[in-house]
Amino acid sequence: MATHPPVTPGAGSSTGHFSQRYRRSRRSELAIWWREIDRVLLLLVLALMAIGTVAVAAASPASARRLSTHNVKLDDLYFFTQHIRWQLLGLAAMFAASQLGKDLARRLGIALACAMVVALLLVPLIGVEVNGARRWLYLGVTFQPSEFLKPAFAIAIAWVLSWRVRDPNLPVVEISVAIMALVGALLMIQPDFGSAILFGGVWFALVLLSGLSLRRIILAIFAGIAALGAAFVFYANARHRILEFLFGGTAFDQVDLAQRTLLAGGWTGSGLWLGTRKLALPEAHTDYIFSVIGEEFGLLVCAVIVLLYIAVVVRVLFRLVEEEDLFTVLAAAGLTVQLGGQAFINIFVNLQLFPSKGMTLPLISYGGSSTVALCLGVGLLLAITRRNPFIKRERVYWRDIGEQA
Repeated sequence: MATHPPVTPGAGSSTGHFSQRYRRSRRSELAIWWREIDRVLLLLVLALMAIGTVAVAAASPASARRLSTHNVKLDDLYFFTQHIRWQLLGLAAMFAASQLGKDLARRLGIALACAMVVALLLVPLIGVEVNGARRWLYLGVTFQPSEFLKPAFAIAIAWVLSWRVRDPNLPVVEISVAIMALVGALLMIQPDFGSAILFGGVWFALVLLSGLSLRRIILAIFAGIAALGAAFVFYANARHRILEFLFGGTAFDQVDLAQRTLLAGGWTGSGLWLGTRKLALPEAHTDYIFSVIGEEFGLLVCAVIVLLYIAVVVRVLFRLVEEEDLFTVLAAAGLTVQLGGQAFINIFVNLQLFPSKGMTLPLISYGGSSTVALCLGVGLLLAITRRNPFIKRERVYWRDIGEQA
């Protein structure tokens, strides 16, 4: 009776072959992902996150001492260690989302938008109140639905506006207005006037890019002005912030202190953990981290941060120059407007050029759900702007052939 030598896994068995095929397939997928994503954009984002790590380390002692009580004393680096954990989770979300195909990224954005609108509906009913605002939900973990809605909203509105390609008669602008009105109303209830302004800016930018007529553009501008006027008259939170910004008050005092802290370090800063004005700042690790950077690292580093945000916006715009798919253009532009808009609102607040909004500096400020949501948004942006370089070269080749002919 013939005997056969034992088969060891990995040598010739089906298990070994499957494992080898899986590893080869996984390496191939990663190689394709690395070839197709915008590596320059990824590098800019990682640079901002690296700056954020150091900035939160600088701001952590100020916030930890301010929030410590007789019963609970926080370690000076408490927020720094927590931020590292949230950043790692955010990087995992970014990496996972960036590997999605464009269609899957679109579906994920739409599903997330629907889920977060439902969550916003629940916030007034079962939400967690912090500092007089009810913006958080506790479902095993505490999270802020509006943060996760930000990237999803841009994708959902882009998807709705792109329907026009299939049927020009669809009332896509009217549908997007209804969505914006619902989201804006839910945010104002919390109250979160700053986020409502940001969502409105993203919506307006996408509607403009979708090919809105001049008459409708003028109507939209007047409608926006009327909405701001109505908010001032009927919405106490917005009225108080605007009046305090113009004539002084608690919020103005905070912004004024932030500006003084920002300028205290001069061009080169006082050095890491050597700043003293930051100790008086409320929310030094979140809303006013830009001022902490100015005091400890100087205005030159602040200028570098501004340039990095501008570079992110410009990089995406250049990436979209030759893009033909309307959804891709709108979704990528919306995600970029959301990121850049939030960054510059925060910076303008720290410079005393804008009323206090309670809005973090994206990818730099300390955050839990906000850090994960921002990284998820960047991952979706990387997924939507993925491009096969060989297809681009083929297009260029045939275009050159056509021009020569």
